[in-house]
Amino acid sequence: MPKWFNTAGPCQADIHYMLPSTDRLPEIVNLIAQRNYFVIHAPRQVGKTTAMLSLAQELTASSQYTAVMLSLEVGAAFSDDLGAAELAILGEWKQSIRFRLPKELQPQEWGDTEAGARIGTTLSRWAELSSRPLVVFLDEIDALSNETLISVLRQIRSGFPNRPQGFPQSVALVGMRDVRDYKYASGGSDRLNTSSPFNIKVRSFTLSNFTLEDVRNLYQQHTDATGQIFTPEAVDLAFHLTQGQPWLVNAIAKEIVEYIAKDPSIPITPELVNQAKEILIKRQDTHLDSLAERLREDRVRAIIQPILSGLELGDTPDDDRRYLLDLGLVVRSQEGGLKIANPIYQEVIPRVLSQGVQDSLPMIQPSWLNADGSLNAQVLLDAFLKFWRQHGEPLFKSANYPEIAPHLVMMAFLHRVVNGNGTLEREYAIGSGKMDICLRYGKQTLAMELKVWADKRPDPLKEGLPQIDKYLSGLSLDTGWLVIFDRRSGLPPISDRTTTENVISPAGREIIVIRG
Repeated sequence: MPKWFNTAGPCQADIHYMLPSTDRLPEIVNLIAQRNYFVIHAPRQVGKTTAMLSLAQELTASSQYTAVMLSLEVGAAFSDDLGAAELAILGEWKQSIRFRLPKELQPQEWGDTEAGARIGTTLSRWAELSSRPLVVFLDEIDALSNETLISVLRQIRSGFPNRPQGFPQSVALVGMRDVRDYKYASGGSDRLNTSSPFNIKVRSFTLSNFTLEDVRNLYQQHTDATGQIFTPEAVDLAFHLTQGQPWLVNAIAKEIVEYIAKDPSIPITPELVNQAKEILIKRQDTHLDSLAERLREDRVRAIIQPILSGLELGDTPDDDRRYLLDLGLVVRSQEGGLKIANPIYQEVIPRVLSQGVQDSLPMIQPSWLNADGSLNAQVLLDAFLKFWRQHGEPLFKSANYPEIAPHLVMMAFLHRVVNGNGTLEREYAIGSGKMDICLRYGKQTLAMELKVWADKRPDPLKEGLPQIDKYLSGLSLDTGWLVIFDRRSGLPPISDRTTTENVISPAGREIIVIRG
């Protein structure tokens, strides 16, 4: 039977390329043997459900345990009606168990009891009558909230001392966040801020992204099945662009083998990987779209905004930083600061944020193209200055990240320039004080650095020139733009203060300094 790369829901071993769950979760088997209860949390679309389903099947097939993954998500609709939530959850469990376990391992009875005890009683009776120790992975635990969430956690905690004869030997809570961050609308907080309702957990750990070796092994499965080769350079680039994020790893491969290079005799090269990346970014499939939705949240904005502009985070709550880590939007760099999780997100985030501005742009004639279709950098500069003086300030209002509104307006203009025939790449980092942009159009590459001049700060020119020198050196370019957005208070309109000058950088490069 043919297999495919999967980008929708849990993988199924008979039709999807996938990695063994025990390779990604090597510690779990020992935790289960020691009768531990634990938490697995990771961002969406990293393969939690796939790994749990697969591991449950492996454990059951070993004849040592009865293991099953069950979801709590249907209870989310009844956050304030515990009895209704329990009945919905147990109804879902019956269906899942019927399909996931052989008949002889299924619960022999589903006796009813009073609201507030149904989950615990069901698990207790099942464990008591089971011919093997029971292992249960409870998926989507953080979909529950309020009293329903607290009750489920307490019912599991209450049965813990009776394991393994009278309660599951091991229970894992599987979700996007750790226990202390589950939603609970009480006492002025929307989170538990404690693990006390589930203080029996021995560990909380996360499901990590694929390693380079994992990506290589996953792609090799396609090569073994079809003969289509991923060149080593293509695998390396796919890993770099995705940083092993499982959905992205699969999505890039799927786009290539099913649409771009369907003929298995065509080897998969870095050029094809880049082509797939651009398609994913422009199309913003479900996974990328859901990340974009998060960008509207205030606590996400409070961290993403300074990252994009290269400013320090300042006094942001630890919980907000942890939230973005749990979402998978950011990671901690080796140097210790936060950075966007991978180069694809790095492209998606500013593109999404500048979309509102792009939609507000006036009609702009592409005067910057030569007769042969190549880019004329001087004409582009003149067109940008004209656009900036006329439309820059009014467009700031359409940017939903006000502190980086000039960046978003400029990026919206540059997106109109590339318009499917070129690419726009960005680099930014906390504390760097800058955003670097590389515009590639045909054989031409134009590099620019964006900096902000804020109140009570010195002119960024002195700091910016050696910074753009370093950026241009990495691109092997001799010239570039240094754009300084003057955000000090009490200034005249942008139309009156936008200027340009040519300066020579410390390394002898010709830099066009744009102030506005």
